[in-house]
Amino acid sequence: MSEKLSEAAFDQLFRTARTYNAFLPKEVTDEQLHQIYELAKFGPTSANSSPMRVVFVKSKEAKEKLAPFLSEGNRAKTLAAPVTAIVGSDQAFYDKLPQLFPHADARSWFAGNQPLIDATAFRNSSLQGAYLMMAARAVGLDCGPMSGFDNAGVDSAFFAGTTVKSNFLVNLGYGDASRDLFPRSPRLSFDEACRIA
Repeated sequence: MSEKLSEAAFDQLFRTARTYNAFLPKEVTDEQLHQIYELAKFGPTSANSSPMRVVFVKSKEAKEKLAPFLSEGNRAKTLAAPVTAIVGSDQAFYDKLPQLFPHADARSWFAGNQPLIDATAFRNSSLQGAYLMMAARAVGLDCGPMSGFDNAGVDSAFFAGTTVKSNFLVNLGYGDASRDLFPRSPRLSFDEACRIA
């Protein structure tokens, strides 16, 4: 059985972790991005489908390519963030299932069934994007996840000629708590959100 994490770990991953809108001018290394993915990839997905594909937008040129597709409220903070992860979902994820789920003919469950493909790709890339954020927090980075962008434009700029569609964006870096950090919004209580049946 796994050991319970420390209270400090609970704080870092959940309780004191925040959605950051500003980041310190400190580099996020390529090694850190590799480490984040190497942790996040182990989170569970349906039939190990693993549809998430990520572009880590880090260079000045890539940021300039992303800029026109950001909503006005997200543009400045995204351009200033050290890295922006474009979390996408591969609509042809099932072609990897012979590799990822070799003990069954899982590819045949999806091929030709577009509603199932769409639902599975969206659900599981969303899950994997959340794993990515938790991995980033686990290695000491902060996150600023967001919608508020032109999906079609981002897809054209970063996923042209592929079967990948953007899902959401996550700014990554070392959060600057002195700037644009809003008070924590309320959360629902257990009794408001849950029931035990």
